[in-house]
Amino acid sequence: MRTTLARLLDLPLTRNIIMGVILFNAIILGLETSDVVMARAGGVISALDTLCLAIFTAEIVVKIYARGFAFFKSGWGLFDFVIIGMSYSPAGAGLSVLRALRILRLLRVVSVVPSLRRVVEAFIMALPGMASVFFLTGIIFYIGAVIATKLYGDTFPEWFGTLGGSLYSLFQVMTLESWSMGIVRPVMETHPNAWLFFIPFILVTAFAVMNLVVGLIVNSMQDAHAEEANASTQDHRDELMARLDRIERALGK
Repeated sequence: MRTTLARLLDLPLTRNIIMGVILFNAIILGLETSDVVMARAGGVISALDTLCLAIFTAEIVVKIYARGFAFFKSGWGLFDFVIIGMSYSPAGAGLSVLRALRILRLLRVVSVVPSLRRVVEAFIMALPGMASVFFLTGIIFYIGAVIATKLYGDTFPEWFGTLGGSLYSLFQVMTLESWSMGIVRPVMETHPNAWLFFIPFILVTAFAVMNLVVGLIVNSMQDAHAEEANASTQDHRDELMARLDRIERALGK
């Protein structure tokens, strides 16, 4: 019975149905934010939300029954369990934020769609390398903030008057959000040579360091895809060898 249920859960049709329910529930939760819609059809929307939650709960229960303790050994299984468990949080005072987090059910699409799982797994695999890059970025930001505070703090205290303000201003510069007309050009009106500081900072942070992060994620995605392809090839080879073995035994008889 458990084997049959496990096979049913792994069928593409089952995954597509669950994904459809997830997307439908996301629309329902979005409609709940409209006072006009809730005033006209609040009861129906609440009932549909409860129905979706019942389907998700039944799915989790069946998965636990079919896979046993192995369900909790899977990171994606724990992810689904936590997301659905949060939906049962009480709506009392101080816990309304947990009820608002019901929209996180939409993230279950990640655990249902294999391609999205690969993206998340690749991102997690890239975290150790990204930590080193972020640490390097932090050092560069700290050095830049100290320099900017000393050079421009007296004339532009609203941007560079404190170390924290300088860090925030440099972060804005790194994101290229109004960096030229909003910060750099006003600073250059008083400090004409300020571009000698800001341009290298942008080149190092916005282009060099951030591209390192992108490169790490892309490399991890390629590695994850290669591992999946190798696993699929090995499974196909094992299945083929098993078939050949059965044919040889049949011919031997």
